[in-house]
Amino acid sequence: MLREIVLDTETTGTEAQNGDRLIEIGAVELFNHIPTGREFHCYINPQRAVSEGAYVVHGLSDAFLSDKPVFAKVVADLLAFLGDARLVIHNAPFDVGFLNMEYARLGADAPPPIRLEDVVDTLPMARRKHPGAANNLDALCSRYGIDNSRRTKHGALLDAQILAEVYVELLGGKQTSLGLLVAEAAAPAATNLPGVAGSPPRTFRSRLTDAERERHDAFRASLGAQAIWADYIGGSETA
Repeated sequence: MLREIVLDTETTGTEAQNGDRLIEIGAVELFNHIPTGREFHCYINPQRAVSEGAYVVHGLSDAFLSDKPVFAKVVADLLAFLGDARLVIHNAPFDVGFLNMEYARLGADAPPPIRLEDVVDTLPMARRKHPGAANNLDALCSRYGIDNSRRTKHGALLDAQILAEVYVELLGGKQTSLGLLVAEAAAPAATNLPGVAGSPPRTFRSRLTDAERERHDAFRASLGAQAIWADYIGGSETA
């Protein structure tokens, strides 16, 4: 089964290479594009001020973040949740850039950096599917009829939850994803069933001896032409 993690972050600003830091991570687990209900969420003390522009977007203040753990304290739980799943991110270079920057700050304990080529970026997916249209998260929610009324501010977990729905629609909708899940779940069992594609057909072998068949034919004849039996066998020998 395909395991994916839909991930989003919030930050102190827009420039990871100029000292901005992560302040929130939200992630949602999918199996075969279906949410499992498992989620990861944390706030992080960035040890620097949140820019005014970023605060307007997400509403996370310096005071709110001051008692939250630093990234080094949450990274083990984050990595355990991510495992070897494929990441799904909207505008992946932004979030991956911040995650890799935080990884690098860990020094000798740093995990391997995330490679962009290993990430599913839903922004170019949306641009290919809807060229020339707005493809931010709010626009995609409007296009696909996804309720984003709770999104008065950006929030990493809420945005990851919404993106998981958008991702399914970009792939072709819930029915397509559900069909994949059912097909993959059914395939192993189907190959062990007689008469199902993938298994050789069973050959019917009668266990009646010639004498038993003759006695059976004689019994059928004694029932007469109007017997109910004849309606089921069509009056012909099928054994």
